[in-house]
Amino acid sequence: MIEINPPEDFNFKECLVFLGRSDQELLHKIIDGYVFKLLKVDKELVLLKIGYKNDAIQVEFPMGEPALGAQKMAAKYVVDWFDLDQDLAGFYEIAQKDQMLHRVVSKYRGLRMIGIPDLFEALTWAIMGQQINLTFAYTLRKRFVERFGESLTFEGETYWLYPTFSRIAEIDADALRELQFTARKAEYVIGVSRAMVNEELSKEDLLRMEDYQQIHVYLTKLRGIGSWTADYVMMKCLHQRAAFPITDVGLHNAVKIQLGLERKPTLVELKVMAAGWKGWEAYSVFYLWRSLYV
Repeated sequence: MIEINPPEDFNFKECLVFLGRSDQELLHKIIDGYVFKLLKVDKELVLLKIGYKNDAIQVEFPMGEPALGAQKMAAKYVVDWFDLDQDLAGFYEIAQKDQMLHRVVSKYRGLRMIGIPDLFEALTWAIMGQQINLTFAYTLRKRFVERFGESLTFEGETYWLYPTFSRIAEIDADALRELQFTARKAEYVIGVSRAMVNEELSKEDLLRMEDYQQIHVYLTKLRGIGSWTADYVMMKCLHQRAAFPITDVGLHNAVKIQLGLERKPTLVELKVMAAGWKGWEAYSVFYLWRSLYV
């Protein structure tokens, strides 16, 4: 077992609520207050059992402890997944001055940005979700993972790995259309996979750019990656605090509910509301999304 000391503002129960929000989720499981997550480290399948005790995140290996290097990689993944390196003091400071954010932050304080550390998963999940409801997006992802991903069964439970970009680069669009992907989405997903195989796109290269605008421009040059998709990936994978998917339907619904509006806010109204969120747009959106489910 390894222990990870989280930052002061950390609420594991709130993170579990987010992780458990869909009954169609298959890339992790929540069982008796623990998160089970399958990883592949140096070609070895490693099952994590993540819990919280004595103010520490505890990561157990129910199938037996892997090599020390694999344990370190697992710890690094958990830190990335739960955004544990982020100091939220600045966010909570700006939320105090914002009537809408103040309410949601007071309710969900300690919630971290639950990310998608794998760039290919983040990009293709965002592509799947374009212009369809979330339920069908989960259905597409489930079919995609079960058709092209790896799995492991342990103590009667099956755990899945997201397909690799190298695997998807080998298929043609018809294989995805059979799963009810539109022709364009199939092409976009395969295009991203082939860009990564050809080393035209990598998380490491994007992180080296650091500047929000530079990353946004680079991503939106890729076929199928519009402004919303780029901002979503920058939020969930690249830890860009200024990422702001302003056209997001969930954000509009959350603002409408929080402010008791009769209609959804316009983009101009949202820009005015978000003027005080500068530098923390991603967390502001994430907390507003949280307000949409029980």
